[in-house]
Amino acid sequence: MNRAAKQEDVDSNRRRFLGAAAVALAGAQFGAADQTLAQTTVASRTAPRGPTRAAPTSFPPLKQIEAGLLNVSYAEAGPADAPPVILLHGWPYDIYSFADVTPLLVHAGFRVIVPYLRGYGPTRFLSDNTFRNGQPSAVARDTVSLMEALGIDRAILGGFDWGARTGDIIAALWPERCKGLVSVSGYLIGSQAEGEQPLPPEAEYAWWYQFYFATDRGRAGYEKYRREFARLIWKLASPKWKFDDATFERSAAAFDNPDHVAIVIHDYRWRQGLAQGEAQYDGLEYRLAQAPVISVPTITLEGDANGAPHPLPTSYVGKFSGKYENRIIRGGIGHNLPQEAPAAFAKAIIDVDRA
Repeated sequence: MNRAAKQEDVDSNRRRFLGAAAVALAGAQFGAADQTLAQTTVASRTAPRGPTRAAPTSFPPLKQIEAGLLNVSYAEAGPADAPPVILLHGWPYDIYSFADVTPLLVHAGFRVIVPYLRGYGPTRFLSDNTFRNGQPSAVARDTVSLMEALGIDRAILGGFDWGARTGDIIAALWPERCKGLVSVSGYLIGSQAEGEQPLPPEAEYAWWYQFYFATDRGRAGYEKYRREFARLIWKLASPKWKFDDATFERSAAAFDNPDHVAIVIHDYRWRQGLAQGEAQYDGLEYRLAQAPVISVPTITLEGDANGAPHPLPTSYVGKFSGKYENRIIRGGIGHNLPQEAPAAFAKAIIDVDRA
């Protein structure tokens, strides 16, 4: 073992010690380094949470960096030389989904980076002529470009909703970039062909907003009522989460981005084959349509009260060929799992780092 490897072991042990102090949760730990879990392990967690919370913890002043097609706005906390973790939000949410996760991970010895996705917050396109594309591969490529701009070769990725899908894509197509993955609702890689297939009526009903967005009325309605729309989705997706107005308004400001509506509408129309993508992403989308297996160490999470459409853990266990565990987070936890159960999410990041 060389000196660098020995130092990495020392750093890893230190993070384990700090992580245990930062996040005290019951349950089995992620498998030992030489063990690959062949099937899903369902671990119950009772997540500490109050019925009503004040506005989220604040981030340090945001940073900006040019990365790929974007000028990315992001929060960063923790030492610059610490192991990096990149946390990715979904729709209709923003970086404050990770406001309470971040200090736990910093205390555990990580450098935490939380970017606004294209179409959210202060993130902007560098050119007015760039197509406002919501394709999954384009959004994932943004994160790879951010890593390149920040000089990060490899990071732990964690996310939910669009962010979980983005993490899944990077882990599948750029595994050398991903040390480990924490993905809420598991394997979310799809394709246009899959999105065009009809579902049973009850399942279609859960995607009502996707069909609304397919119409001109839907686009106009989302443009006019984006805050009201987001609040409704929050309530439906997390029916037991009693967020307050300050919590919602802190995140809702991110939807004032001038490209927000265009990105959201294109994403959902593209999924159904109702909008064209860009040729530069065809190769990536072709690979994603093959439903590639994810080989990096992964922990998938699911809340016991997730009201948003999501696959059953049994349906995607075979998509993870590396060390793998699934955890069910109990206590009325909905779709916005990092914000509703920050300790459980942070513990998953810490555990996947041990793999």
